[in-house]
Amino acid sequence: MRIGVVILPDQRWSDARHRWRQADEWGFDHAWTYDHLGWRDLVDGPWFDSMTTLTAAATVTTRLRLGTLVASPNFRHPVAFARQVTALDDMSDGRVLLGVGVGGVGFDSAVLGGETLSPRQRVDRFGEFTELLDAILREDGTTWRGEWFAAVEARSNPGCVQGPRVPFVVAANGPRSMRIVTRFGQGWVTTGPDAADLAEWWAGVAQLATRLDAVLAAEGRDPASLDRYLSLDSAPVFSLSSAQFFADQVGCAAELGFTDVITHWPRESRYYAGDEAVLVDVATRLLPELRR
Repeated sequence: MRIGVVILPDQRWSDARHRWRQADEWGFDHAWTYDHLGWRDLVDGPWFDSMTTLTAAATVTTRLRLGTLVASPNFRHPVAFARQVTALDDMSDGRVLLGVGVGGVGFDSAVLGGETLSPRQRVDRFGEFTELLDAILREDGTTWRGEWFAAVEARSNPGCVQGPRVPFVVAANGPRSMRIVTRFGQGWVTTGPDAADLAEWWAGVAQLATRLDAVLAAEGRDPASLDRYLSLDSAPVFSLSSAQFFADQVGCAAELGFTDVITHWPRESRYYAGDEAVLVDVATRLLPELRR
């Protein structure tokens, strides 16, 4: 089991720097930040760009894999985004995990003044976004046209450090988006379902894992070729409520075949509110044991 942590981009770098460095020194396998222009009601507070944050994180870490959780077509165009991804992969010496997803209907989609898209339209757009981004990152000089995106001789020279491109970790819960996972993903990430209690959430996660297995089988994709990431804190209970609770949640994920879990750096209030002492305990005492 590999274990990662999300560090929200809601602090100035002078305050956030030590968290990224500490996650690296503690031995977390990967660290992520949210790729939003603004997130929920935190839009009214401090918030910073994900790619700039991850580039800064690359300069203060040495082994930690760095990821977006998750980039979406809400405000990203594959042509420009490919340049940013290539630069980040270079700056980090090949440590990028590119989380990508459909994109929701919150601030990110509304702030640019566009129309509200239906779920089907968002998946259609995401399919094009992923296909074009994959093409640009794999081959320099891509010309491509779809309903949502187009490119004319899009450049990616010198290409990614990781070959043939950075790994895509594709967020998906529905069958159509899971088919995008089978085509382009080196990893699958899920937040699980909306649920009233923990038991219901885990039952829903199990159903999603079974659904993915069925899609993989239908598409002829070897299940062993896909890493599986679970964002633990979409559950009704924060995963770092205690060190023992975190260990139990990791165990549940392992039983369902997940290769990776992701927690969140505790915040003082509201989302992911918790005690940093629990994170320290997990990182210094339990992390080596949980990763076995």
